[in-house]
Amino acid sequence: MAPSDTDKIELETIQYERHGYVGWVHLNRPEKLNAMSTKMWKELATLGPQLRDDPSLRALIVIGNGRSFSAGIDLSTFGGQGGGGDAGAGGFAGDVEARQRAVAATQEGYLWLNEAWYPTIAAVRGHALGAGMQLALACDLRIAASGARFGMLETKYGLMPDLTGTQLLPRVVGPAKAKELIFTAAQVDAEEGLRIGLVNQVVDDADLESTVAALAEKLAGQPPIAMRWSKQAIEASTTMPIREGLRFEHQGQAECIGSADFAEAIAAFIEKRPARFTGA
Repeated sequence: MAPSDTDKIELETIQYERHGYVGWVHLNRPEKLNAMSTKMWKELATLGPQLRDDPSLRALIVIGNGRSFSAGIDLSTFGGQGGGGDAGAGGFAGDVEARQRAVAATQEGYLWLNEAWYPTIAAVRGHALGAGMQLALACDLRIAASGARFGMLETKYGLMPDLTGTQLLPRVVGPAKAKELIFTAAQVDAEEGLRIGLVNQVVDDADLESTVAALAEKLAGQPPIAMRWSKQAIEASTTMPIREGLRFEHQGQAECIGSADFAEAIAAFIEKRPARFTGA
């Protein structure tokens, strides 16, 4: 049985709610096209550890309130030269070591989406640019509304992608295409994103929420142990030699075979009924 209660967390720039086994993270700066501020980064890094290992979650959607997923960095939060304003308060001023620590802390607001045991889905409309594109990349799947635009714009501002983008984009579209997108700061539309493997599905804007909700519900209905091990094994395939990665397969499958969910799947097949997985 899915949890009957609904969790809600209201932060200044982030809204979170859980319905049954599915969580929704809403970026909530619609008047700024959900451009990233240091406050939003801090709140993502604060919320993430609370959700990453949450046993009541089986799928999670990240979406922007309003007409944009995220238009990138809110440059007004960085003040003038030397990292003043909000960015300075967030630790982006100071010496090299201090700046490295600040970037590492900000990365935590993205990494948890990749590290979560359950599938994560980015629902993208409008823009996913710079830091916003990197947030979408941190998710396992990306569903885009027709007309959405993606781009790594950091080099236009004398920066590099530093919020998982240089690590995750090559794994999604391949190293050569990732270099092209990062080096040129080019933007691609949703249809081109689908062609190069950046996007999993393109839908009409009006259908975005219903499409991702249906996908999340489908994933949440899958056996949790098999989902957890499958996600870990796929991630291992991008960094490990095959023989090392295969350890995830034999270790994971051994747990799956011994699980109550496997027995339930067999019983449901024989009895011609939907399976009800508990994660046991």
